[in-house]
Amino acid sequence: MEVSTSVLNVKEDNSVQTFYRIETAHTDYFHIDVMDGEFVENNTVEKMKEYADNIKNISNIPLDVHLMVKDVKKYIDMFISCEPRIITFHIEAVENKEEVKKLINYIKLGNCKVGVAVNPETSVDEVHEFLPFIHSVLIMSVHPGRGGQEFIMDSIEKIELIKNYIKDNNLETEIGVDGGINVGNVNAIKEAGADVVVAGNAIINSKDYVYTINRLKCANGDEVI
Repeated sequence: MEVSTSVLNVKEDNSVQTFYRIETAHTDYFHIDVMDGEFVENNTVEKMKEYADNIKNISNIPLDVHLMVKDVKKYIDMFISCEPRIITFHIEAVENKEEVKKLINYIKLGNCKVGVAVNPETSVDEVHEFLPFIHSVLIMSVHPGRGGQEFIMDSIEKIELIKNYIKDNNLETEIGVDGGINVGNVNAIKEAGADVVVAGNAIINSKDYVYTINRLKCANGDEVI
């Protein structure tokens, strides 16, 4: 299991120190939550661009950019310069299937992996046809737009469904899960078939980043190293 640490709720006055603590605790990725104030209520564009640029300058750990925005192409252009590992956009933000395909190809042209996110109320069936062309599907286990929400238990079934579809069709698409994830529920998430978990408050608010990140990585009682 890989861990992508959300920096959404990192305080600005000690952000660089916090980024260093996250890095030395061996997170796999830094998760950048970009919200435009339209697709979701909050607007984090300026803060996340600053954080992404700062992390890129001080760390070699890859960035995962998660676009919770209406104008997807605009924000691809804004964040592709940060050379993220992956850019994920929401299928609910795109008007039709042809536009989804265009955005997938557009991100790939930037030498970047592609993810498609689905909200809690969206069926995973909506992304089936795109799975052969993307690197990751991100299951939202909270409603996008703010941190600190509780994990929606129905997400477990969605993870299982998409995992079975990926296996049945011999695909290599990874499954990410984002929202309300902590050391108490990560075992169930891994057992359902997740490859990457996005955690924010569970890490940022913990006293020991090393222990928390290792515990999230080593679900099912695996040895913590």
